[in-house]
Amino acid sequence: MAHGEVLEFEEYVRTRQDALLRSARRLVPDPVDAQDLLQTALVRTYGRWDGIADKRLADAYLRRVMINTRTEWWRARKLEEVPTEQLPDASVDDSTEQHADRALLMDIMKVLAPKQRSVVVLRHWEQMSTEETAAALGMSAGTVKSTLHRALARLREELESRDYQERGVRALEPSEERERCAA
Repeated sequence: MAHGEVLEFEEYVRTRQDALLRSARRLVPDPVDAQDLLQTALVRTYGRWDGIADKRLADAYLRRVMINTRTEWWRARKLEEVPTEQLPDASVDDSTEQHADRALLMDIMKVLAPKQRSVVVLRHWEQMSTEETAAALGMSAGTVKSTLHRALARLREELESRDYQERGVRALEPSEERERCAA
């Protein structure tokens, strides 16, 4: 790679790193994994930087590399987790409602398949159009729409399920108090 292209890549990373890290953070829930994901994607993109003819598309190219890398990691993971009927309660350290909502959403996003998660992230967080999302993920616009529809339906189900479980726990609490007072 020519010295000028190295400088161009360095400038690109310097100006876009915050936005790219936010994208990576939305693809993987752990902040350290997000940094690793971005770093890996940057290394892979660096090797092909001179092949990107239109540098205005570098963000889309890098996002695609991040999605592919995350998918590779997901496929290579060790399945040591045991599925259960009920999900554990999510603990939220921050007391502000905004942070609690964000933590809940990131937790709920874990129930989505990688393809669904990618579509939701690109459409709603990255605010890409259906066509842009389709191009970035290498699928048709119709597939993006149906995948997004199914993913949002799955997220709604999960939210309703958690809300129902939470209300059920709250409904039991006052009666338990009455039982303690009666004893």
